[in-house]
Order: sequence, then structure tokens, then C-alpha cells
Amino acid sequence: MSHPSPAAEKSTGEFTHRQILTILVGLMMGMFLAALDQTIMATATRTIADDLKGFDLQAWATTAFLITSTISTPLYGKLSDIYGRRPFFLFAIGIFIVGSFLCGLSTDMYQLAAFRAIQGIGAGGLMSLALAIIGDIVPPRERAKYQGFFLAVFGTASVLGPILGGFFAGADQILWVDGWRWVFYLNVPIGLAAMAVVAKVLHLPHTRVNHRIDWPGAVALIVGLVPLLTVAEQGRSWGWDSGRSIACYVIGALGLVGFVLAERAYKDEALLPLRLFGNRTIAVGTGASTILGVAMFGGLMTVPLYLQIVKGSSATMAGLQMIPFVFGIMSGSIISGQLIAKTGRYRIFPIVGSIFMVIALFLFSLVGADTPLWRTMLVMVLMGLGLGGNMQPMITAVQNAVSPREIGVATGAVTFFRSMGGTLGTAVFLSVLFNVLPGNINDAYADAGKNDAAFQAAAQQHPDQVQQLQTAMKSALSDTSVINKFVDPLTHPFKVGFSDSVHVVYLMAFFIMLVGLVVVLFLPEIPLSMRSAQQQRAEDAQQAEQSAGVPGPGSGPVAGGGDNPAGVTAGSDGPGR
Repeated sequence: MSHPSPAAEKSTGEFTHRQILTILVGLMMGMFLAALDQTIMATATRTIADDLKGFDLQAWATTAFLITSTISTPLYGKLSDIYGRRPFFLFAIGIFIVGSFLCGLSTDMYQLAAFRAIQGIGAGGLMSLALAIIGDIVPPRERAKYQGFFLAVFGTASVLGPILGGFFAGADQILWVDGWRWVFYLNVPIGLAAMAVVAKVLHLPHTRVNHRIDWPGAVALIVGLVPLLTVAEQGRSWGWDSGRSIACYVIGALGLVGFVLAERAYKDEALLPLRLFGNRTIAVGTGASTILGVAMFGGLMTVPLYLQIVKGSSATMAGLQMIPFVFGIMSGSIISGQLIAKTGRYRIFPIVGSIFMVIALFLFSLVGADTPLWRTMLVMVLMGLGLGGNMQPMITAVQNAVSPREIGVATGAVTFFRSMGGTLGTAVFLSVLFNVLPGNINDAYADAGKNDAAFQAAAQQHPDQVQQLQTAMKSALSDTSVINKFVDPLTHPFKVGFSDSVHVVYLMAFFIMLVGLVVVLFLPEIPLSMRSAQQQRAEDAQQAEQSAGVPGPGSGPVAGGGDNPAGVTAGSDGPGR
């Protein structure tokens, strides 16, 4: 049907359980697309990077995707608040499909990075818009009832992704095409199916409100972030005090100053209205999400690399070995969601989740080349529990603390800062990893030559391999598959050096997450609303009609509060600024 659902005609704006489930089908298709891409890439990245002769350049592909998805996230939130969620959700899926197809055509790592950037523009809307739409149709207190559907999507993608990623990465050719290219081509039919489902079922009532679009803010944000993220990735090869690095610092700083000025000038119509950050929940939520993103992306991106390089797992096996982490996230989300629905209290869950993450990151920093795999998997479960208890409750808290008109921009802000943290974490931590890696590998080989009897015996038995190994080490950071050609005792020091380098990353993430724990302690507890944003908007409209002489748009912040304490908080934050 091309008409809005019957719920659109209800003056209360209330959706029935069946109508919510129908809309959820469309949202889950879009989220499945994003979740599957993440899990497939986690296990296939090493194979792709080795095949394109750019293992040490892989951060470009990851960072490019994160930059564009990060920058586009608040744009989707703001534009969908103005024009409606559906067209932008469809646009996000369409761009993601185009980017995926182009990624499959890549011939080198720089091309892949450029096409991943296009893909990221679509990904920025898939997750944030789905979360915003849930905020539109489901009251905060009831959201946990429907959380299981999203977790089922993530769970399915998390199990299927590694298997498919490993299968494609492990196949030389499928239908006359390199196996790993199907990692991207697979998104095309899934994306087209998602577009068809979304176009059919996602019909939300929307009243258009004319606003200025904060294009200067968007441009300034790009000018500010791209140079800073580029220097975070390239600083080790350029030199942190080189002319190019200093130019990036200056341009980035000017861009960020321009962004703040643009947001001040546009006020409530800004991309990220500065007034929102006067709301303590928003301020804590965005700050904690930034730090969470740094620790999550920066820390966990090395786990699949550790499993494949140090433990010798295939891409498929490494993906399956990440299932304990997925189990932790799902368990943490389900437990926190159900307890929030029963008690109406959410503050405790991000705090406990942050404590779990701090402990997990410290334990990860103790994992070495010879640590039993089961111990690493237990730490993965703990890390997953921490993330599961952190992410969704924080979104719920933020959506509950703003008026219904600002659900999109508030959700976009939290997702933006989490992605921003993830982008910074990935760029900086991968830069640190590859900066310390050569020295640690050389030290490990020097130590093995003096103290490791197994290495000394293997060197005597295979002098030809020792010579080949010395040559291979020069290219090992571009193509790590070369270490598979030698006997285990000769490659063990390489694995030790890699593990020692990973320790540095986890210790950095540990200290950053400690700061995140302190920030989360400042999160206020606001009673959760029993009404969805759509219901509140409908009541706003009714009050505007009944109050003669009171203009509709002006009634939003006041009526948005209604009997909802969260709305009152959001409303008072605005005019009081």
C-alpha cells in the first residue's frame, strides 16, 4: 500500500503491536545489511589486504569507511527530522549498494578505500535511522520488548558473516571472479531485497516542517575531520612534525572552529544544535559514546588479526572464534533491555558495562602468543557483556531526554560521536600497531636466537628457510601470508612480536576506557516515558489545534514535555540556554 498505515490516521499517534512488527521487518533488513558487512569484513580483511599487497595499508579502507559514515550520520538525523525517515532510509540502502558493487571492482588498496568511503555514506544512515524510527514508534519503557528482533538480526549476521567471509576469502575464484570480491557483491542482492521491503512496509506519518539545512556546518565538519583523521593514519610515515602533518593540524583546527561558529549561527537548525549539549544526559551520552567508540573499535579490530596471524586460524575459523564476543553482546543487551522494561531504570547498565569493558581490555593486554584460546574467548564474552550493557541503554537514555522533534538529531549525535571515536581509535591504534610492530618482531627474533632452543634447532635443520625468512620479513607487513611457508618454530618469534605490539593497543584502550567509566558516572536518571515520540507529536498537534492563537511549531518544546519528565527536561534546557 502506498498510503500511511492506519496508525497514521489515529489522533493519538499510537501504533499497534502488529503495525510495529510490520515496520520492524523493513528496519531489520537495513540493519542486517550493515551488520553483515561489518562481520564479513572482520574476517576477510586480512585476505583482501594480502591479495591487494597492502596489509600495512588496510587502515585506509577501514578509516575511509568510518570517516564518511561518521560525517553522514548527523546529516541523516537532521534531514530525516525535517523531511521524514523513509526517503533517507531508502537512499542510504541505495548508496550502500552502489559502494559495495564498486568495492568488488577494486584493483588496489587505495581504490578499495575510495569505494569503501562511498559505502560508508550509506552505512551512516542504516543504523542511526533505524534507531530513530524505533524511537518514533515505540515508547522508551516498551522498547525492550522489540529489542530481541534486532538482536536476532545481529546474531544471525554475526554467525553468517564470518562463515561467508571466510568462505569467500578462502576461495580462489567463484564464477570466474576472485573469491573475496563476493564479500562486497553479496550486498547487492541483499540490498535490493531490503529496498523492496522498506519501500513496501515503512510508512510513517510525517508533518513537513520547513527549516534551513546547515550545509556550512556539514562542510566545516568535513574540513575539520578529514585532515585530522588522515594525519592520525599517516603521521608515522610522514613524521608527526613534518610539513604535511602540520598542515593537516592547522586545516583540521580551522575546520572545527568553523563548525562551532556555524552551529552557533544556525542555533536550533544546526546539524548538531549546541543547545542540546546543555542537556546533561546528551552531554554525558555523547562523551561516553565517543570514548566507547575509541575503546570498542580501536581495541577489537585487532582480535581477528591476532586469531589469524598468531593462532593460525583461517578466516572462517577466526570468524567462528569471535562468536563468544557476539554471545556477550546479545546477552548484555537482552538482560539490560528486560531489566529496563521491568524497573524503568537505565543508569546502572552503562556503569556496569563500562566496568566490564575496563576489566576485559586489561585482560586482553595480558594475552600473549602462547595464551590458550579458551582464555581469550572468556575475555571476549566479558567484553561483549560490557558493550551490550552500554550501547542500547545509552540510546534509550538520550532519546528519552529530548522532545519528540529532536529524536533524529539526538540519536544521530550519539551515533556520530560513537563512530567518531571509532574512527579515531582505528586510525590511531592501527598507526601505533604498525609503528611498534617492526621493532618488536626484530626484538623477538633476537631473543629467540639467544634463548629459544626450538628456534635454534629449527634454524640448524632448515638453513635454507632461515635465508628465505630474512628476505620474506621485508614484505611480511604487506603480505602476512608469507609466514605460512615456514616451519612453526621459525615463525613463532614473528607471532610473539605481533602479540607484544597488540598489548600496546589494549593498554591504550584500557586507560581510555577508564576515563569513559568516570564520564558515565555523571549520567542522570530520568523517569522513562510511557509514550512514543509519534504519540507525543500527535498530542502536540491536538493541543496546537485546541489552543487558538498558539502557533503549532512553537508548541513543540512545551508540549513535548507534557506529563513526561524527559520532555520537560529537554524543553527547559532549550529556552534556558
